[in-house]
Amino acid sequence: MNVKIVGSGSCIPTNVITNEYFSNHIFLNEDGSEIKAPETIIRKFKEITGIDERRYADENHVTSDLAFAAAEKAVKSSGIDPETLDYIIVAHNYGDVKKGNIQSDTVPSIATRVKSRLQIKNPSCVGYDLLFGCPGWLEGMIHANAFIKAGIAKKCLVVGAETLSRVTDQSDRDSMIYADGAGATIVEATDDEGGILAHETATYATEEAEFLFFGTSYDTNAASDTRYIKMKGRKIYEFALTKVPLAMKICLEKANVPIEKLSKILIHQANEKMDEAIVERFYSLYDLTPPKDIMPMSIHKLGNSSVATIPTLYDMIMNNEMGDHAFEKGDIVLFASVGAGMNINAIAYQF
Repeated sequence: MNVKIVGSGSCIPTNVITNEYFSNHIFLNEDGSEIKAPETIIRKFKEITGIDERRYADENHVTSDLAFAAAEKAVKSSGIDPETLDYIIVAHNYGDVKKGNIQSDTVPSIATRVKSRLQIKNPSCVGYDLLFGCPGWLEGMIHANAFIKAGIAKKCLVVGAETLSRVTDQSDRDSMIYADGAGATIVEATDDEGGILAHETATYATEEAEFLFFGTSYDTNAASDTRYIKMKGRKIYEFALTKVPLAMKICLEKANVPIEKLSKILIHQANEKMDEAIVERFYSLYDLTPPKDIMPMSIHKLGNSSVATIPTLYDMIMNNEMGDHAFEKGDIVLFASVGAGMNINAIAYQF
């Protein structure tokens, strides 16, 4: 028995936020002092991250709205009866945060809200949320794979959804990275060849645990009881380049797949330069250089939407929305992600 993706869907908000949106922002250092020349900041930001624009959710939408929209499309594309789903796993990090509100709402869970919106009546369809940083959707796929391989599930819906625009400090230049979105997949047991071949997960939680955290605004006049997503960018960059390629290699070796057989690498869309460096470091472990077009990138237009980046990228490729990038029967793809925890994971998958 194998576990394969049989449907996908995504919700990409229509509100396009270009880099020019930030041209009038006053960016501050951690000590509250002003960073001069915002145009230089924006130019350097583009050079490093590759981001031209990102998407923000409508003011009346929250994470569960985006999650439901992506899930509904995934169910439709799979052709399954949603009542036959055994698990709904929703990866996110901040729950439903309304525009202008400082509170996160996770009761009931986002997964329960998705199940309710899908109008699934079957009580044996279990919904739960997964908090795992940016690698959350991939970890949800690993959970679904385990449930199916253990014989306690046949079909699972795995969603990655986030509205990071609600938890960013507008005085922090790192806020330009973040975006909103959702992606979803249906996975099920099959006798067909391929599917999930192997996976690898790791958590580094000594000095790495606080590389991504919730902190106060750099603006000393802001409310002291409000927290925002913060990151130690240089430390994350160095960590990712050291640890992610190793996890990718371990995963590929577990799958017993030669690196030359890889068709695509779908990596968390965190930072263009970082992702390129990770893939280069990964291939260097085999004394090779990455093939051209091995790594599709959506970050230029969609920014970093955390758990949503890989499933939305996957869905865009499936819908022929990523240029010449496509999946063919027999293709082997490596999924990989890194994020708060610090968590790392990878999946080797065959179409």
